[in-house]
Amino acid sequence: MNKLEKYIQVKGARLNNLKNINVNIPLHKFTVVTGLSGSGKSSLALDTIYAEGLRRYLESLSTYARQFLDRVEKPDVDEIRCIPPSIAVESRNSIKNSRSTVGTITEIYDYLRLLFAKVGKLHCPNCSTEVRKHSPQTIFEFVIKEFTNEILIISTKISKDDIANPDIPLSKGFTKILRSGKILEIEELGKLSIEDELVIDRLKIKNENKSRLIDSIETAFTEASEIKFHISEENIFNFSRELQCAKCCQKFGEPTPQLFSFNSPAGACHDCSGFGNILDIDPDLIVPDPDKSLYEGAIEPFTKPSLDHANTKLIHFAKKSGINTNIPYKNLTEKEKELIFHGGEDFKGVIGYFKRLERKNYKLHVRVFLSKYRSAYPCETCSGTRLVDQALWFKIGNNNISAISGLPISELSKFFRNLKLNKYDLDISSEILKQIISRIGFLLKVGLDYLTLSRLAKTLSGGEAQRVNLSCQLGSSLTETLYILDEPSIGLHQRDIHQLIAIIKELTQRNNTVILVEHDMEMIKASSYIVELGPKSGEQGGELVFQGTKNRFINNSFESITKSYYLKEKQIEVPKKRRKGNGKFIVIEGAKENNLKNITASLPLNTFICVTGVSGSGKSSLLNDILYSSLARKFNSEIEKPGKYKRIKGAEFVSNIFLLDQKPIGKSSRSNPATYLKIYDDIRKIFSDTWMAKSKGLTPSHFSFNVPGGRCDKCEGEGQETVEMLFLADVHITCEACKGKRFKDEVLKIEFNKKNIDKVLNLTVDDSISFFRATPKIVQKLKVLTDVGLGYLRLGQSSATLSGGEAQRIKIAKELSKKTGTDIVYILDEPTVGLHVDDINKLLKVLNKLIDSGNTVILIEHNMDVIKSADYLIDLGPEGGEKGGYIVAKGTPEQVSKVKESYTGKYLKEVLKKSN
Repeated sequence: MNKLEKYIQVKGARLNNLKNINVNIPLHKFTVVTGLSGSGKSSLALDTIYAEGLRRYLESLSTYARQFLDRVEKPDVDEIRCIPPSIAVESRNSIKNSRSTVGTITEIYDYLRLLFAKVGKLHCPNCSTEVRKHSPQTIFEFVIKEFTNEILIISTKISKDDIANPDIPLSKGFTKILRSGKILEIEELGKLSIEDELVIDRLKIKNENKSRLIDSIETAFTEASEIKFHISEENIFNFSRELQCAKCCQKFGEPTPQLFSFNSPAGACHDCSGFGNILDIDPDLIVPDPDKSLYEGAIEPFTKPSLDHANTKLIHFAKKSGINTNIPYKNLTEKEKELIFHGGEDFKGVIGYFKRLERKNYKLHVRVFLSKYRSAYPCETCSGTRLVDQALWFKIGNNNISAISGLPISELSKFFRNLKLNKYDLDISSEILKQIISRIGFLLKVGLDYLTLSRLAKTLSGGEAQRVNLSCQLGSSLTETLYILDEPSIGLHQRDIHQLIAIIKELTQRNNTVILVEHDMEMIKASSYIVELGPKSGEQGGELVFQGTKNRFINNSFESITKSYYLKEKQIEVPKKRRKGNGKFIVIEGAKENNLKNITASLPLNTFICVTGVSGSGKSSLLNDILYSSLARKFNSEIEKPGKYKRIKGAEFVSNIFLLDQKPIGKSSRSNPATYLKIYDDIRKIFSDTWMAKSKGLTPSHFSFNVPGGRCDKCEGEGQETVEMLFLADVHITCEACKGKRFKDEVLKIEFNKKNIDKVLNLTVDDSISFFRATPKIVQKLKVLTDVGLGYLRLGQSSATLSGGEAQRIKIAKELSKKTGTDIVYILDEPTVGLHVDDINKLLKVLNKLIDSGNTVILIEHNMDVIKSADYLIDLGPEGGEKGGYIVAKGTPEQVSKVKESYTGKYLKEVLKKSN
């Protein structure tokens, strides 16, 4: 083999900001692509190498697929050689489907359904007896075990033909019937009745009679589908070739895998359609402020001008019913509240009014109105299991499929390893069990032991979703494949990084090639080959700073920001002084949401707080589900219901609260940094104010891609068309009419400072600052984006292409661009996602500005450089899932580093030692 054939050879890569670079990546090795945020890492790994691998794969497909290939753009690269089939595992959770669960996307649930259909034991819902479909062998085994040496009479129900003509049974050799417990000769009876039973055989139960007994059972089954064993008056048993309870004789249908699927009409609960919950009126949304009286508008929907008549009826009804309309709603009795909601003769109540509205839910504005006052509640029919009752009657190891799906992965692993099956069941299920145990093992390896199979996939963080997908790839056992992973360390505690490294190395041992886009120093240290892009971000990036082995990276002399942090020549300094706060606290008492163990957490205001702990330890439950949801409801009644807690003290010290999470910044792909920061309106006005635009009668709306007028009519301002591939992910292709420029030619002819609207939207934030230098209003908002390390983004870059970390930092920039007040609480969920260490330094300066302005910043974080910079830590754990939810340590980083039980403290101790 030629030496170069051992490498993926990329020649002349020019996509986005890449500067015509040549890169060689070794096959069957673990390569890290690193560099500052926006230096071109994703452009090289995902948009060039993976995109070309996918394009070549499509070439191998059917004619149907190939008809689109001439429209699927080739990446802007001269040549890529020796590229294996490619799989990209990205760090964003793109699943929006409420039916997808961890179990379905890993296929474990599919194997579980098959297992239940094959070996699940049916338990009668009436008498709890185990119901079996019997064979002659199983019936013999049962009676020989329980009734050896007893006399047995085998009988079947007599048929209508036999009753009409008694010669029929006689012709078959059956001469006796059983009537009222007595054996009688058919020939001696005048006629037979429906209560009679045909005697098949009478014999003693013993091993010597095995052949005769089995033959008699088989004969009985030829006469009827059900047979009876009479051993004594107390021991009469029914056996059937169908599923039928031996005690109460109820019949059941044969189980199929579809019966156990909440995505199939056969298995989905009929009331909730397999979702597990139903939308219903939420009293807390109807009465968001119980301190108000009925007269002051406690019933929020009735305060709308269009519902003034309903409010008048309510007040009249309340007075007539003796309900005081001037006292706070919370002071009314339960009976009075019941009357308000359910009404009486003259007024049908709030619920009655909403039921009347539901008849008009074919109108969009009615559906929107109703949605504001509804919350999801567990379905009462299926109790949230999503399945029909019949599916839950089947059990394996005394658990139904819903109970098994609700076990944490760590417990699920123990359940299947300790599962005892009889030889017959084991023979028919061994391959299914092997697949289930294997796939559970991969989830454990990627540090997701706290998840359950029933966990909705759309609720996973970007990092969790990526690691679930990574476990699926491990389960597929592919070889000679290229895996491209986008920051797989996201959401992982330092403790679990080494497990992830072991998995990546396992992939390479199967002759796969792994490319990681990564900033984590532990991952870089574990790699066998390093590619660094830079030297800076955006237009000043895209150059090849280094490529080679780890030894060469350490020992060769070259300028590299990554190398300086790697060798500790540069580092984020530990603050010389920790803030004590303003003496005020928010205290969360009795937090019990999800796995939280009735904890009390005290948060000092006007400080920088980090909540830490391994994945699944309860960090998001404490901050997002309890603290944010409960306080935010004061300012926005549409916030979801808070999690379980006893009370929160100190809420009066907070003027507002914001959750800056990693969800997309807009609801559609049209959203971009310019629209989100409200500068696109100013840009459109600048273009419409030009002499040429005025002469053509163009208004600001002509420069919008959201409304008809100036936008391209074919793609409606998207710049691309989506082709549904049916068997593959949708393919996005550039619009042929506007060539991806989104606007009509007449709009694109309008220029400002020698650039049209398309060119302006393609400017990076850094370049836009100098371009709009004469417009301070725009420049001020753009400078904040550079402060949070996003100077490389393009103004018109679709929100769909932004990582969770980038979306979050745009939200931070928006808050900073406002004239912020004081006493505001900002909650950020892993803001360092996608950030190089040098960019983390910039982010910390921005967050400190917020705190110095009199606000509080609370982070959920795993990055040790950020954790060591905090004023106060709350470390949850000690493990994830049910073994988590406790406060393991709290205090300054120095205090937490001394707590032996804390995993965070252990790694923090090392980091603080190296920083001093």
